[in-house]
Amino acid sequence: METPGPERRLAAILAADMVGFSRLMEVDEAGTLARLKTHRLELIDPAIAKNRGRIIKTTGDGLLVEFQSVADAVLCAAEVQRRMMRRNADVSPARWIQFRIGINLGDVIIEENDIFGDGVNVAARLEMLAEPGGICVSGAVRDQVGDRLDEIAFEDLGEQSVKNISRPIHVFRVRLEPATTATESGKDSSAATSVTRKPSIAVLPLVNMSGDPEQEFFADGLTEDIITELSRFRDLLVISRNSTFVHKGKAVKVQEVARELGVEYVLEGSVRKAGDRVRVTVQLIDAQTDRHVWAERYDRKLEDIFAIQDEVTGAIVATLPGRVEAATQERANRKRPDNMAAYECVLAAKVLHHRSRREDNAQAQILLDRAIALDPNYAHAHAWKACVLGQTWVYGWCEDRDATFQQVADELQIALALDDNDSDVHRILAAVNLTRDDHDRAVYHQERALALNPNYDIVVVQQGELLTWLGRPEEGIDWIRKAMRLNPFHPERFWSHLGRAYYCAEKFAEAAEAFARITRPDFTHHAFLAATFAQMGDAVAAGAHAAEVIKLEPGFSVTAYLATQHYKQEADRARHEAGLLKAGLPA
Repeated sequence: METPGPERRLAAILAADMVGFSRLMEVDEAGTLARLKTHRLELIDPAIAKNRGRIIKTTGDGLLVEFQSVADAVLCAAEVQRRMMRRNADVSPARWIQFRIGINLGDVIIEENDIFGDGVNVAARLEMLAEPGGICVSGAVRDQVGDRLDEIAFEDLGEQSVKNISRPIHVFRVRLEPATTATESGKDSSAATSVTRKPSIAVLPLVNMSGDPEQEFFADGLTEDIITELSRFRDLLVISRNSTFVHKGKAVKVQEVARELGVEYVLEGSVRKAGDRVRVTVQLIDAQTDRHVWAERYDRKLEDIFAIQDEVTGAIVATLPGRVEAATQERANRKRPDNMAAYECVLAAKVLHHRSRREDNAQAQILLDRAIALDPNYAHAHAWKACVLGQTWVYGWCEDRDATFQQVADELQIALALDDNDSDVHRILAAVNLTRDDHDRAVYHQERALALNPNYDIVVVQQGELLTWLGRPEEGIDWIRKAMRLNPFHPERFWSHLGRAYYCAEKFAEAAEAFARITRPDFTHHAFLAATFAQMGDAVAAGAHAAEVIKLEPGFSVTAYLATQHYKQEADRARHEAGLLKAGLPA
């Protein structure tokens, strides 16, 4: 009597393996295991059960699953990878948990609760060919699935030779289209988490060059403070201290560190004590091109080391995001506009907005609409759309002012609901409430914006602008000057805010000097200059600027113009009115 052979059957086999498991365990063993367990409980195991799969075995960083249906196996893999993409969206790249997945349809040998055979081996090799976050399948899987699954497409990678398999394997990559990503709740969304990839930066531990142990503490503390403060910027992804301090005391190559941590930019530097002074040198490097973007040196007296730490941190953090944004904008300019992702669309829109020209405003709106289409849940894009629409309202570049103002309010409510901790959302809400002359509500949102990010130059300059409207121009001047120090590359309109503050403080010579810095003045700037020179007794200059006002705005009247100004104190409004009338502008 013949002994029956091992049980065999045709099955769809899914092999999955976690990317970079050993590195993540080295950096944060307990945290990595906890996060992996959470993903298994909340996402992976339920997805397998929903698609009628059976977990055959697991390892520390991988698993083998059997499905009776090839379609179920592919749908399960796609769901896991798409939802893991969303889960990683708000995590630094150095801490991403990603999987490679391979799927094969083949003959397997059944032995108790395990499976073996060629079908399993091919699935394991396909998994090794997949990209992090990707799925590779065999030709047999592709043939079985065909075009039956919506939102699933395949890319032919051709015949591939793989280890320990004598024959070549025809491999296909599953294309996970971002526009069809499902949200965690299972609802469809056109959001693509990958399109909002923010500029990422790693701050390497500053090197103590002095050999003084006290400076070692200073260097480490300064590094940690920079990381903490940079993390306030919502559009800058900052690698955590635990990840970057692994490299402390080691000779490192910037490009290798950037590749390991998955970042585009690296900040490195040193601390040196010399007599009664301490010198901090920092430089920002674009890791992709190994190009220095920005460098600075800070020399301070060694009187209060903690005060120095605060001062240097503030100076670095104030300048750095602007340099990163400029470098990223430079990259984005090299792309075709239809290839720009959501973050880059917002970035380009900001630049256009700051030019304060009608045609640039229209282009900014197009870019922001594209950003929101790419990612409807991108709060920053909604906030900036409100800001750009607000500019059309202020300058009268819209056909229906009431409808535009309502659209601004609607966009801000969306942004606020999506992210109550975005300083830009509160900054723009402060500006909108100021246009309604609701000074108290404007102050509330402005204070919230400032608390969320005290080193954001646009928030800081708006603090100065608001204080001027409130009748506190001397304080306003200090804040505007601070914003200019924070961002030496500030928009030209900062000079306009400073000129207004000086005018309200009755420092007319300084006001004239500030307004003179504006290279493309509009009628409002000429009106202020006319009033300023009139207050100084220079009738010729005042008359010349008054003539420019009428030339640019033939229907100008002082009464209508002052109705657009938001002074809380009547004395400030009266001072402005007096200067305009004295310059000869029509009442």
